[in-house]
Amino acid sequence: MQEVSKVVAIGPESTGKSTLCKLLAQNFDAVWCPEYAREYLLAHGTKYTFEDLLTIAKGQLALEEEYARKATAKWVENGRKTARPLLFVDTDMYVMKTWCEYVFGRCHQFILDKIVESTCDLYLLCNIDLPWVKDELREYPDLQSREELYHIYKDILINQTVTWIDVKGKHEERLKIAIDSIQAAAI
Repeated sequence: MQEVSKVVAIGPESTGKSTLCKLLAQNFDAVWCPEYAREYLLAHGTKYTFEDLLTIAKGQLALEEEYARKATAKWVENGRKTARPLLFVDTDMYVMKTWCEYVFGRCHQFILDKIVESTCDLYLLCNIDLPWVKDELREYPDLQSREELYHIYKDILINQTVTWIDVKGKHEERLKIAIDSIQAAAI
């Protein structure tokens, strides 16, 4: 399979990751991969265990593979206008690591191993400056938890080697920041 250029949105819940990925995919006529955890929790309920997070992590990776194939097919169909197919991903193993550690105080070795193997071209850290939107799956509406989680993600990104950008503001501002960053990185 053709290697894809992967842009990943991470950050606390209700920070516009899905919206940003959808908008970026539309803008670049590309593909975006949703967060597998939403599908899993809607099907199995919100009372999850530590083992469920391993299942979710594996499901996320399988979903990314499926969408990477879709990105490659779209890239071929569109006449290969970029160097590689482009895939926008709503979450990754850093999110799984943070979720495991924040909720259970430990992380599955599988997730840590997959972080080491991960290939990503750009991270978009979604800031907590959007208003909280309640839904049946979200757990941390309080500002203190949101700030704490945002700083955990920021610390992770500071201490790894892939370029990352802090995206903030309204959805239009976030989109512009992301588009400019993707173009500057020549992805």
